[in-house]
Amino acid sequence: MAEALSVMPAAVLRNLADKLYEKRKNAALEVEGIVKQLASAGDHDKITSVITLLTTEFTYSPQANHRKGGLISLAAATVGLTNEAAQHLEQIVPPVLNSFSDQDSRVRYYACEALYNIAKVVRGDFIVFFNQIFDALCKLSADSDANVQSAAHLLDRLVKDIVTESDQFSIEEFIPLLRERMNVLNPYVRQFLVGWITVLDSVPDIDMLGFLPDFLDGLFNMLSDSSHEIRQQADSALSEFLQEIKNSPSVDYGRMAEILVQRASSPDEFTRLTAITWINEFVKLGGDQLVPYYADILGAILPCISDKEEKIRVVARETNEELRAINANPAEAFDVGAILSIARRQLSSEWEATRIEALHWISILLNRHRIEVLIYLNDIFDTLLKALSDPSDEVVLLVLDVHACIAKDPQHFRHLVVFLVHSFRLDHSLLEKRGALIIRRLCVLLNAERVYRELSTILEGESDLDFASIMIQALNLILLTSSELSEIRDLLKQSLVNPAGKDLYVSLYASWCHSPMAIISLCFLAQTYRHASTVIQSLIEEDINVKFLVQLDKLIRLLETPIFAYLRLQLLDPGRYLWLFKALYGLLMLLPQQSAAFKILKTRLKAVPSYSFNREQLNRMPSGDYYEFLPQMPDEHKKKDGDATEDGGSSYNRLNFTERLNEFQEMQKKHRVHTKSQRTTRSLTTSLPKEAPKEEEEPQRQQSIDQSIDLNVPPSRSRRNSGQLQR
Repeated sequence: MAEALSVMPAAVLRNLADKLYEKRKNAALEVEGIVKQLASAGDHDKITSVITLLTTEFTYSPQANHRKGGLISLAAATVGLTNEAAQHLEQIVPPVLNSFSDQDSRVRYYACEALYNIAKVVRGDFIVFFNQIFDALCKLSADSDANVQSAAHLLDRLVKDIVTESDQFSIEEFIPLLRERMNVLNPYVRQFLVGWITVLDSVPDIDMLGFLPDFLDGLFNMLSDSSHEIRQQADSALSEFLQEIKNSPSVDYGRMAEILVQRASSPDEFTRLTAITWINEFVKLGGDQLVPYYADILGAILPCISDKEEKIRVVARETNEELRAINANPAEAFDVGAILSIARRQLSSEWEATRIEALHWISILLNRHRIEVLIYLNDIFDTLLKALSDPSDEVVLLVLDVHACIAKDPQHFRHLVVFLVHSFRLDHSLLEKRGALIIRRLCVLLNAERVYRELSTILEGESDLDFASIMIQALNLILLTSSELSEIRDLLKQSLVNPAGKDLYVSLYASWCHSPMAIISLCFLAQTYRHASTVIQSLIEEDINVKFLVQLDKLIRLLETPIFAYLRLQLLDPGRYLWLFKALYGLLMLLPQQSAAFKILKTRLKAVPSYSFNREQLNRMPSGDYYEFLPQMPDEHKKKDGDATEDGGSSYNRLNFTERLNEFQEMQKKHRVHTKSQRTTRSLTTSLPKEAPKEEEEPQRQQSIDQSIDLNVPPSRSRRNSGQLQR
């Protein structure tokens, strides 16, 4: 300190602390001259002493004017040192950097001015302090004083020039500092950071692309800034980086993909669009690198497919197609379970388009990696079943396609049908709204006969008799009305002459016993008219309830449809189809006269021309013979003994109708006991009057199911007629 005082005149020291800028400036010029002389003499010890004096007595002084004088004098000393300044920077720069956080804005301003002048002198030697200077400038870019901000901008430009021309800059040391600052929300700081990223990226020797994952998220964060200028700057920087990625042979796609996936769900539209655009390019360029991230990428793409912004939807769909076209191998880190998990989650999306694409992915995985998918079947099966209740018909059809693909294996087929029946049992609205669509589609995909046989087997032993009755009635209507089941109908028509038809008839019969009208319909379809008449005759008073009459009304209307054209034509030959007449007249006798169904059937029977009744032929007909309704049966079959009569306990084509009738009567007995039990329960719980009309509710529910199937009958008309029946 004494050495410094010996070369520093007292007047100079006094003027450095003066409140007037001009006096401080003149004193600083004298300091510059003194240091220059010492440098020429090579007396660096005294220079060090002078710098120490300026630092301790001025720069760190509690007096603001002293600090101002100290800063300007340190800059002057650096100018005086010229080429020899580098060896004293460790003394000069730290006090200046410390002044950047001074409470006095003028001191901060002079600190910027001082460091600017120091940097101009030392240039590249300045780089060793770059991180500290960058940190200080980052804070000053958001300074509350406009003059300080302006001074900081000037210093910032100079530092950028020095860095771009220096070969000593360390990007590895700088990146952690940049990453730490990228999440700052201040707009001035954001502009400062983007400016530095852009400048450093323009330097050929600095590999900013290699460190892009470290600050990519911060750039995306700026895309939603309230300032248009910042958004534009961030977008420009990102566009430049994306172009570099396209031209670069080696990029760390994985780390960046994780960031993009998160940003694809941003509430900001512009951010989502940019993220999905980047993902699109990554899928095209990334190849094998992206295999471990396919699930995450798919999780980002699927919601964007339903985005409110069309541009995002277009890019998302294109990306989805690109991703789907890549046939990755599970042996190469392709995680089928993760993809399935994403698809399952998106099945709960509120957007139809997303749910549809999720199902497409499950279907694709089943086709490509069936064994792996079936391993995770328990994880997705319940969700797939719930999707059958989806409000979109297209979604339901796709779900059924997936189910059908799974059900190619017998054990999975049984699993599907059991769970489907279980779902219908738990959710009657599913049966009402989707029952016909689901069953018809499964019949197309999995073979109608196979589906109906399995459903029949399950429902035969169904403990919930009310549900079993409703379900069978629904299946029966689908069987009678759907074009998809025409082959089954044709096979059943041959039940008396074809072993396969007989086997199907017997297979359905046991479960069809849950509904008298379903059995009668099955008999009409199979042309077992005498058995139909016997079933009708076996009905007792308790069987003829509102539910029965509503179903009977439906059947009469079905008899007028093209499906039963063959039956109506058979009425022209009453001699051969005596039991058909008897069955139809039996139904007519059960119908209330005031009902529309009564009038329809009566009109049809009256339409039979009188010439078709040949009394002599009728008199010759054997009373116990079933051949009268087998117009195309070969003669050699007619000659067999012991197969024609029900009276002897045998039946044609081994159809034991006595056994079938017993089956029907036993099942109806169970239903009657069940109905009586329900009535007893309702009478005991008189405090719950809302439960009383349950028997009335069943026809209404069944009517909803019926109307979901095309009966060629206007719904309003059906309601009116069922109302007449109830009255």
